[in-house]
Amino acid sequence: METNVIKLTVNGGKTFTATLVDNSSTQALIELLEKGPVTIDMEDYANMEKVGPIGRTLPRNDKPTTTGPGDLILYQGRYFVIYYDNNSWDLTRLGKIDGATQAELKSALGKGYVTVTISL
Repeated sequence: METNVIKLTVNGGKTFTATLVDNSSTQALIELLEKGPVTIDMEDYANMEKVGPIGRTLPRNDKPTTTGPGDLILYQGRYFVIYYDNNSWDLTRLGKIDGATQAELKSALGKGYVTVTISL
């Protein structure tokens, strides 16, 4: 995998970087991002994550996973998820936001709906 860092921009403001793991899901995500940034409308789910449709289906690499704040997950092959709390489930790990605390993530992501733009 040539590139393993992406940028996430929340509501056109706060920007985070994230380091990706190496799997077929992240390789497909990078191929998608090489065509240009992807903007995802995300909503709160279960007071632990933001989730939104990525706009296409990516390969799944599901396995039992315990998440923590900053984890990036692909759910059901078509939903991009940013965790700001813990969860355990069969998920596809994409990567992790670099150096962000749970409080920083909650502050940036806010409550309710948020728009996140992913880019290289």
